[in-house]
Amino acid sequence: MRLSRHLVVFAAVMSVACSSDRATPPHSGAAGAAGSAGAPGASLAVLVFSKTAAYHHDSIPDGQAALEKIAVSAGWTLSTTDDASVFTDRGLGALDVVVFLSTTGDVLDDDQQAAFERFIRAGKGFVGVHSASDTEYDWPFYGELVGAYFREHPAIQAADLKLEDANDPTTVGLPATWSRTDEWYAFRDNPRPNVHVLLTLDESSYSPGTATMGADHPITWLHEYAGGRAFYTALGHTKQSYGEPLFLGMLTHAIEWAGKR
Repeated sequence: MRLSRHLVVFAAVMSVACSSDRATPPHSGAAGAAGSAGAPGASLAVLVFSKTAAYHHDSIPDGQAALEKIAVSAGWTLSTTDDASVFTDRGLGALDVVVFLSTTGDVLDDDQQAAFERFIRAGKGFVGVHSASDTEYDWPFYGELVGAYFREHPAIQAADLKLEDANDPTTVGLPATWSRTDEWYAFRDNPRPNVHVLLTLDESSYSPGTATMGADHPITWLHEYAGGRAFYTALGHTKQSYGEPLFLGMLTHAIEWAGKR
């Protein structure tokens, strides 16, 4: 069963990378059938949330479409929205994982934040992509869930990523050195003391300018927090990211890990 599942996911990733067709336009609302989320062998119920209150990435539709295609092939139930009103106990109750896809700024009010905290404390999953770390600076729970807050970045350019843990389920298939182009974040604090770092940036492979963190520059990590699971990657600024099989494979495995599959 596990082999066939991974073959399905791999086929989905390759379909996204090779297809020139756009996915069905994203729709709004909570995902999942009540009572099925979290059950052994059940499909993952995933919400992709992309509200922006500051910078808006033009790659968001590409990310939504890529995840929708993967969900269809992997057998997940997935919805996309920028409507924060879904963040209630009822709206989140049937979900396994919430993905913050390039969110920015203050996107949830106090009641919505409280509902999301209860969601995580109930053992559910969070996946943060790119500017998810440029979100909710005044909400300590969220900052600890993500692991670090964005500080600054240099111009988009090629760089080398170093794989720290080849045995983690989220890094299956990634090379020891991964060369790619993106917008490389530096963070206010190094998250390493509180998370399990998966990928670091080799600052000698690009020009970080003032957006430097030195010899230890984490860029992707995960941890268990407050009863739930959280994965974050700063990758994913560009439209081209959502056509890369390695990147999409990592996101697929991250969502499965966060959903405890």
